[in-house]
Amino acid sequence: MPLVRITSLSDPRLDPYRSLKQTNLTRDSGRFIAEGKLVVERLLASRYAVDSVLLSEHRLPLWEQLPRSGDPPVYVVSEETACQLLGFHFHAGVLACGLRGPRPTVQDLLPLLPAAEPHLLVACPHMTDPDNLGSLIRVARALGVGGMLLGHGCCDPFSRRTLRVSMGNAFELPIVESRDLAGDLLCLRREHGFTVTATVVDPESQPLHQVRRVPRDVLLLGNEAHGLDSRWRSLCDREVTIPMSTGVDSLNVTLAAGICLHWLRWGGVS
Repeated sequence: MPLVRITSLSDPRLDPYRSLKQTNLTRDSGRFIAEGKLVVERLLASRYAVDSVLLSEHRLPLWEQLPRSGDPPVYVVSEETACQLLGFHFHAGVLACGLRGPRPTVQDLLPLLPAAEPHLLVACPHMTDPDNLGSLIRVARALGVGGMLLGHGCCDPFSRRTLRVSMGNAFELPIVESRDLAGDLLCLRREHGFTVTATVVDPESQPLHQVRRVPRDVLLLGNEAHGLDSRWRSLCDREVTIPMSTGVDSLNVTLAAGICLHWLRWGGVS
């Protein structure tokens, strides 16, 4: 990866990194920004093409440690230039601009699932908090989830903050940004034999510890504040709830997802 020193703040090669605190590349831009040594390393080692890497001068030794994947230019700027460019103190010292590529569909996802293993997917109609989505991506990959489906109401899985919280696991977990999540769930049920399992806070629902594993399962997670409404619940084959102590009415969505996914992956009786 060639080192290129840039001294002019107006250099157009720096445009993807400009004013990141106020503006973030959107999911329609074709690009995304990865921040921090570990996330950039995982991007460079992934299937995603990388347009460029940005280093501050004090982090220049990182250049020797970065994977030599492809041949993107590495732009080196001073601390002062970096802070003016980004709009915040560049303490991480390394950024990279990746290319999103074509958006995968459910039909693209299915061939990626291992043929000999149970298939567990996660679906979110309306997750709006980047921290929650980033944490969920990290948890999902850790617990063997084969892919994630996001409805159009979800935040960007490749936003700078989501990628940072996910620790770069979004580069390895197949993520479908569905244009019709309800239709995709019905397709998985009717054509591919998936069970759709809703997570709800409802004492009338089946307690998680009584739920049986199935060969193909989609765990449907609700919005952080409002859960799943009746429309989404009507698409599901079963509803599960996590029994809790008296006086506790709910858990953070990512924590609840981790408990459910662990049970559905390894704990539930088949």
